[in-house]
Amino acid sequence: MRKRSAVRDVVEYAAALCVVKSLEWTPLWVANRLGRFYANLLDASIPRLRRVAMRNLSLAMPRVDESRRREIADEVFGSIARVIVAFARFPSLRRETLDRWIRCEGTEYVDEAFARGRGVLFATAHFGNWELSAFAHALFRAPMHVVVRPLDNPYIDRLVERRRGLTGNRPIFKKDSARAILKALAANEAVGILIDQNVTADAGVFVDFFGLSACASTGLAKLAAHSGAAVIPGFAVWREAERRYVLRFYPPVAITGDARRDTQELQEKLEEAIREDPGQWLWIHRRWKTRPAGEAGIY
Repeated sequence: MRKRSAVRDVVEYAAALCVVKSLEWTPLWVANRLGRFYANLLDASIPRLRRVAMRNLSLAMPRVDESRRREIADEVFGSIARVIVAFARFPSLRRETLDRWIRCEGTEYVDEAFARGRGVLFATAHFGNWELSAFAHALFRAPMHVVVRPLDNPYIDRLVERRRGLTGNRPIFKKDSARAILKALAANEAVGILIDQNVTADAGVFVDFFGLSACASTGLAKLAAHSGAAVIPGFAVWREAERRYVLRFYPPVAITGDARRDTQELQEKLEEAIREDPGQWLWIHRRWKTRPAGEAGIY
């Protein structure tokens, strides 16, 4: 991998810090407008993101017309704006005022899972506000573990991890995740794992996702089978009528021990949720980059 420039790291960090602080220190109505401005700037300055989104949408939703796909792509950047505003305001969020930002549904599934005493694996994704969902869980119930990959820029990575940890949440880094996850589950704690990322063919299996072959990690399914932990899908989705997020927990996914079958089941649950609110999933990610042997690349 090409070594990053130290100057580039500093410049990127300075820009990121300015964005975060401008969203943190201004009145919320100003921050919301600024957030949308920054998201639009991202859209304009990195045009490949929208190209990827439109390509993904044309493949995953071929029956949706072009104008609606453009609307969904616009909604993606609107969703990004809300995510970064909420992230910037983390230092001011408190348990007693959190319901202005988010409320929960399906908590009975979580209560039942913890009562079993074998830990909980939250299957989530870059859908809605994944950062706020973990932050809110720590305030509503207890701190949790979140599986993460360190960002390429070490300064921005430290900035992000400091804010993620304000409520006591603890990162588990992917390169050494299995042991740490099993330890947390044995202590009847919660671990959040993103399940919507592309992986290489040697690190996952091909499953059906929006009618296309997508390479997905079997890690969560294998950990669940090994530990006996409950697997609960959960996503914090924006509800315009309420002007806040709803963190919805779904019934636990039955784990069979067949890693491919269980991974397919998780991807189906995610697809169902995305189809209900397509503009809140991160379509700008090259989700279908890894292809089966002999198949041409999508991008």
